[in-house]
Amino acid sequence: MSDPKRAKVLVVDDEVELMRALCDGLAGHGFAGTGLTDPREAVEALKGGDFDILLTDLMMPHMDGIQVLKAALAEDPNLVGIVMTGHGTIPTAVEAMKVGAYDYVLKPFKLQAILPVLHRGLELRRLRLENVRLRQYLESLEFESSRYTLVGTSAAMRRVTQLIEKVAATDATVLVRGASGTGKELVARALHHNSSRKDRPLVTINCAAMQETLLESELFGHEKGAFTGAVAAKRGLFEVAEGGTLFIDEVAEMSPGMQAKLLRVLENGCYRKVGGTAEHTADVRVIAATNKPLEDEQRAGRFREDLFYRLNVFTIPLPDLKERREDIPALVEHFLTTRQLGKVRCAVEPEALAALVAYDWPGNVRELANVIERAQILAENHRITLDDLPESITAKAPPSPPEPAPAPPPGATPVPPTTTLTLREVERRHVEAALRLTGGNKLRAAKALGVSRRALYRLIDKHRLEPAADAPPAP
Repeated sequence: MSDPKRAKVLVVDDEVELMRALCDGLAGHGFAGTGLTDPREAVEALKGGDFDILLTDLMMPHMDGIQVLKAALAEDPNLVGIVMTGHGTIPTAVEAMKVGAYDYVLKPFKLQAILPVLHRGLELRRLRLENVRLRQYLESLEFESSRYTLVGTSAAMRRVTQLIEKVAATDATVLVRGASGTGKELVARALHHNSSRKDRPLVTINCAAMQETLLESELFGHEKGAFTGAVAAKRGLFEVAEGGTLFIDEVAEMSPGMQAKLLRVLENGCYRKVGGTAEHTADVRVIAATNKPLEDEQRAGRFREDLFYRLNVFTIPLPDLKERREDIPALVEHFLTTRQLGKVRCAVEPEALAALVAYDWPGNVRELANVIERAQILAENHRITLDDLPESITAKAPPSPPEPAPAPPPGATPVPPTTTLTLREVERRHVEAALRLTGGNKLRAAKALGVSRRALYRLIDKHRLEPAADAPPAP
């Protein structure tokens, strides 16, 4: 679509000579220009949805350019609208941009001045159509369940979706790279369930959790008597995953000896069970994952060069969560739905959501999922507030606008205004009065102060207060 020879431009202007000159000039630069002088005819022509760019004058009889633009975008929201205007109608051109125009050009202009605007508009058109296609593909992806859905529409996640789309249907070995908690297993599951092997097993193994001898037995199986305790033959995961997919997580944790054996399977599909001499073949697609930079591991001699190049044929890099903060609200909603605790779904207060977006998430998506699960347990009235989030997150929360000081609890003696009391002391006295008037009943004291019980506990710790057990509660 960025090739102007394929770009179709509809020029709408009641000045016949200008319209014809524009169409002729655009044709000389490879554009397919169609010109109309009646805006009503232009609206009918746009119903075919066959144009990439609308180049329309603003001031025309019967219909103005804004009306034409609105009708065009109603037919094709991805159409790029550019308006032409005189100096006296610049405010109207700005209004056109508010309703969806991409840009405007001032009359009179030379063709060379408008060509860069058209090329930028074509690139925007290409990106819009690509985003639509990727959204449609993401919606068509098959997952085991909603719990394992890939979530996010950021540029980084769109790139991940593009790579999955390109390689899912093949049998190519894939290396998924990303920090811990970024969702490497989710990508492996998406690759498997959108391949021709989806009706066969998906088997996963984490190399970091096993010793070398045990890992070899898990992957390739062993014969009876192969080692002490091998009282019976055992199938390996390559055999279990026959016809399907084997996901090998933390592949960088493999020993050099195991790396050599994995390379052999990847090269020719052959392997031997531990303690056996017979050759076995595996019809298995391998997806490997690592959170380590394999280039550094290879240069340090900890990872075989030949295996590195064999795995690195097709790579899907996953971004850290802090690199796609715009996806955090959607992820929060996803976890509130797929990991709901209790019968009523929780909602997140705006201040809490802002804190979640501002946090850097060293544990990435996995950490976010755990935080949301914890917050649901702590939430009162099914509303997740700042009080329900860990202090590591709330400490970096965006500052809230100042609120008026809370009114003293009923029956408490108001603190007289004075310059000798600090805000901390005023706060301490309010909390102390509430505890005294409620006889130390923290729930009633929290309600009187208008805060949650957890917030009250923090205030008690902050000011080192002990509830007044000897004071009778207020009637």
